Amino acid sequence: MDLQVAVGMDGDQASAEQRTARRASIDQRANLALLGLIAIAILVQLAAWPFLLRQWGMPALWIAVPLVVLAPMHWGLIHESIHGRLLAQRRSNEWLGRSLAIAFMLPFDAVRFGHLMHHRFTRETYDRPDVHDGVTPTMLARIGYYLHLLGGFYLAEIALPLLTFLPTPVVRRLVERKLHSDNSIDRDIQRLFVAFAGNADRRGRIRRDWMLSVTLHACAFYFYGAWWPALAATMFLRGLWISLADNLPHYDVLLEEKARARNFRVSAFWRPVLMNHHLHRLHHQHPTLPWTALPALARAEADASGPNVEAGYFSAAFRQFRGFGRVR
Repeated sequence: MDLQVAVGMDGDQASAEQRTARRASIDQRANLALLGLIAIAILVQLAAWPFLLRQWGMPALWIAVPLVVLAPMHWGLIHESIHGRLLAQRRSNEWLGRSLAIAFMLPFDAVRFGHLMHHRFTRETYDRPDVHDGVTPTMLARIGYYLHLLGGFYLAEIALPLLTFLPTPVVRRLVERKLHSDNSIDRDIQRLFVAFAGNADRRGRIRRDWMLSVTLHACAFYFYGAWWPALAATMFLRGLWISLADNLPHYDVLLEEKARARNFRVSAFWRPVLMNHHLHRLHHQHPTLPWTALPALARAEADASGPNVEAGYFSAAFRQFRGFGRVR
């Protein structure tokens, strides 16, 4: 059955489409089209834009708008690579994901590990940036939470590779202290993170990728010359978008909610830009599905059991500024 079948099926038809969607293969044409768009954006941001700024002056600053708007698509392609759904060939899939991460100043190995842990332990103690831990003074916790939303998450991801330059025993102790808990699940999480922190091969790859990222962006800042604030501001706004989106589908989500995540509404324009991350609950329920298969699954679920989305995606993003969420 075509994955783009219109709404209006009975229960048996909905179940058939659900089964078809779950077997959906990677849409390489769609992924390659988005990869081409993001490749152009990377080249513009790191190489062409400084030339245009020198030629056109202030009007060329409008180029920042599409560069910022495309930030979630850039991350979305990295995300598909993490799940092995960017390209069918394993080596190409990882190579492209790693290259995209370097261009975004993200440590691919650390981001991949953290994201897969997020799927396995959603809304567990370490995975609740919107919840006060009860130990940190409330005011400091509130400041930390808003800094996380306002770009802090992305800045932390950029700085994370610096830990790989410290001696392994030191990093392991830091991770143990950060994730210390008497809860059995938390102890499993701590053990996995400590093992990751002590893996020499991964540490080496993270250091290498970070140095490539720093070199690439240092060259870009040099090319910008007096216009370097344009690049810095664009990088910050892209990081702000990623920081706001990080915990958005899990904000104020209770532990008994399905998949501990939510789906949201967006207009048709934003769906490819977000790569259907507004259907985040479905992604958590079916993490091996490519992003192109989620809308059909959402329609089938709606036909079978009624509407399956919460509020609008962007209104939900701003709702995070209400303050701490809940877990019970």
